[in-house]
Amino acid sequence: MKFFAAVAALALAAVANAQSPPFTSCAPAGVTPELTIATFSLTPYPLCIGQYVTATGTGTLSAPVTSGAKLAIIGRYLGRVVYTDNQDLCTLTATAGLPCPIAQTTTSITVDVLVKTTAPANVPVALQVSATNGNGNLLFCQAATVTAINCPV
Repeated sequence: MKFFAAVAALALAAVANAQSPPFTSCAPAGVTPELTIATFSLTPYPLCIGQYVTATGTGTLSAPVTSGAKLAIIGRYLGRVVYTDNQDLCTLTATAGLPCPIAQTTTSITVDVLVKTTAPANVPVALQVSATNGNGNLLFCQAATVTAINCPV
């Protein structure tokens, strides 16, 4: 019994210490995003269904983030959409203490987003996280394969 408890503890520790997968730009060819992303990460990872994930993007803004900016999250499994979420980016950043307009001098944006209970568990999902500025221009588009799990509360 002690052996199984030790294995379970090690497995939980491994899950808790897993690093965010590498994200890459998914901006369409010929489109220059207003936020050039240097790093993008999600914590905790794997994502916990029904709990908040902290998304952090660092980089360079070429224009301020303005009111009306939107965040869109799309997850696909085997080419089919299995997860969607759309939020007001300025509401998310204001909750994190960074209200819009966000100045061009800002180099890091962090928001907390709830992983909805409709997220598929234990499945590698092709996730696309993108944002559109209040002026309609693309702020950023980042993509990675991620996994969500049912975490203990």
